[in-house]
Parts: sequence; C-alpha cells; structure tokens
Amino acid sequence: MADPVPGRAASLSRQVYDTLFDRICRFDLVPFQMLSESALSDQLGVSRTPVREALARLAEQGLVDVLPQRGTRVAPLRSVDLEESQLMREALELALLRRAMERADNAALAARLRDEITLQRAFVAVKDRARFQASDDHFHRHIATAAGAHSVMDEVARLKLHMDRFRHLMVAGLDDLDAVILQHETIAEAIAEADAYHAETQMTAHLRRIFGFLDQARARFPDYFEDAPP
Repeated sequence: MADPVPGRAASLSRQVYDTLFDRICRFDLVPFQMLSESALSDQLGVSRTPVREALARLAEQGLVDVLPQRGTRVAPLRSVDLEESQLMREALELALLRRAMERADNAALAARLRDEITLQRAFVAVKDRARFQASDDHFHRHIATAAGAHSVMDEVARLKLHMDRFRHLMVAGLDDLDAVILQHETIAEAIAEADAYHAETQMTAHLRRIFGFLDQARARFPDYFEDAPP
C-alpha cells in the first residue's frame, strides 16, 4: 500500500496556499506587509513546511516578494503586472469568442448569457459582491464552453490572477457593477445578432475596463502601489 503521508502533505500545502492566495487577493494581507513563516504557521495551525511551500508558489506567481536578508512580503500592486495579465487574458478570450460564434448556436449562447445576467442583477440588488464576481466568471465560461474549449478558462484564470487582485480592489468601492452588467448585455446582444465585429469590440472594451480605474485606485490606496519591482 502506498504511503498516504505525502498525499496528505501535498493537500495541506494546497490548503495553506489557497488560504494565503485568497487573503492576498482580498487584501486581508495588504501590499508590502511582511510575512513570517512562524507567525503564519501558528495562525493556520500547521507546521512551517506547508507555509514555506505555499509562499514559494506565491512567489513564482508574483503575489509575494522574497527580499534578500529581509524576508517575504506581500507584493505591491504594479501596473506592469496588470497590463501583462490583461493582455494575455484578452488574447485568449477574444479567440474563444470568435470560435464560439463560428461553431455554436448564437441564439442559444445568448440565452445562456442573458440567464447569467439575470443572476447578476439579483446579486447586485442584494449587494452580494462575491456571488456577483463568481457569476461574472461564469459569463465568460459560457462562451468558452460554446467554443468547445471549456478547459481553456482554467488557463485564463491562472493568467488573470493579477487582474483579479485589482478587481477585488475595484469591487470594494470603485466599480459600478450595473455598468459591468450593461457591458455583458451588449456582448450578449451582439452574439444574438451574430455580429462578430460588434461582439469582439464590446468584449475588448469590457476586458480593458479595468484600466479606467487605475488612477482612482492609486488615489484611494496609494500605499498599495509600486511602479517597478524591488
């Protein structure tokens, strides 16, 4: 029988990673905050090994910085990270949209998107931002599914993690969720009308929307930003 301990250790490391990832993205752990392996292991009730492994993975993703002779800190927000993340996401999602409109039943896809928009309006009404964000992701996954490439969204999720940090900051008080819904509606209508050019134009505007909030975010959270890596 295989030794179950390595599997349990890997699972524990993943749980610690997921917890720290979520806390960083939601700003429970704020940019520039120093992180102590021993303090985190005490807080999470685990040994230092899974914490160390989780921090190493977060460092690879650019969510924490390892500073020689100083330790590990939560990475600040950097516009270059956002720009690269958005660029890669846009390239993939526009490709998915084109394929979906070439291969799928546009009317059926538009109907699924409208159903998702209905849920989004309900979440806005009850001020459930977390479920709104999940529904926002589902909206884009419907398009990937229609393109026959649902699993590509797993890669999109990896690429857009820096966008997600900015998005959490925006949703916390900068963004207008009704405006997001309106953009979703224009995309759905363009798909329903089989207007590929308009659908791509609207999707591009939607995916670049985040840049319109950078100045506001910097003004409101100046201590979270850094223009260049250390």
